[in-house]
Amino acid sequence: MAILTYREALNRAMVEEMEKDPLIYLMGEEVGHYQGAYKVSQGMLDKFGEERVIDTPISENGFAGIGVGSAMVGLRPIIEFMTWNFSLVAIDQIINSAAKMNYMSGGQFPMPIVFRGAGGAGGRLGAQHSQAFESWYAHCPGLKVVCPATPKDAYGLLKSSIRDNNPTIFIESEVLYGSKGEVPEQEYTIPLGLGEIKRKGTDITLVTWSRALGFAEEAAAILEKEGISVEIVDLRSLRPLDENLIYESVKKTNRAIVVEEGWPVAGFGAQIAYLIQKNAFAYLDHPVERVTQMDVPMSYAANLERMSLPNATRVADTIREMLQ
Repeated sequence: MAILTYREALNRAMVEEMEKDPLIYLMGEEVGHYQGAYKVSQGMLDKFGEERVIDTPISENGFAGIGVGSAMVGLRPIIEFMTWNFSLVAIDQIINSAAKMNYMSGGQFPMPIVFRGAGGAGGRLGAQHSQAFESWYAHCPGLKVVCPATPKDAYGLLKSSIRDNNPTIFIESEVLYGSKGEVPEQEYTIPLGLGEIKRKGTDITLVTWSRALGFAEEAAAILEKEGISVEIVDLRSLRPLDENLIYESVKKTNRAIVVEEGWPVAGFGAQIAYLIQKNAFAYLDHPVERVTQMDVPMSYAANLERMSLPNATRVADTIREMLQ
């Protein structure tokens, strides 16, 4: 096993795939000469040149559209948004072109494109730069949505996303880029739609993804000292969704909480709660609960940002209430 940071794992995945397939290219703001806004593309310009690592102006709608058009004629673009907050400028290209082209063309135009970049709150970046948009994109049929939480998962899921012939929304938590973890030295992929039990337990199931996995793991460690056994399901991708993994865990623990970084109203956790009550209702000893970001724009002040985001204390308190 190698010890890699999250950004190094992403870099390794892109480099390996671009070495295998000359049709793959990377395009976005500062991906080339600046080595990436978060240094994910470090060294790639020197390795592949300006025809395959392409710096763009601040024009998300423009370069997202170029990516969609190039995918229609056989290339396999990786389009980097500096953050997913800026993807809103390009949302028409993503929702109305990338997501629908294969369907509307009767299968004549597959769409092998990956949109990737930083998502969620990054630490005192204010309301406009601190948003978790995975539920927005998961709402749209035709898109795959991937939210890895560890370097190992980031590497394996990005390789699968690049090889997929469907448009993939690949959201990388902004605060995880420097996190480290074991990554096998041998090449591997992780299928999209395959979740993982990150921690086994018997008393309650926490369903989560991306950065919120850390909140769940911290809460589980706290409650272990109190004799409470927490099982953690890391979905890894939201579309496709590993529903059976959720149900099997809930059948064992009889209780579930969804922990997510996004807002509560119409968040993806609401969909998971619906699926659990629909397909595992007989196994529930308590209504499904959710721990989310507060229903407010993100504050710039550090203390208010901490209050707004989910955290281990809120997760642990919700678990205690459910087990009373």
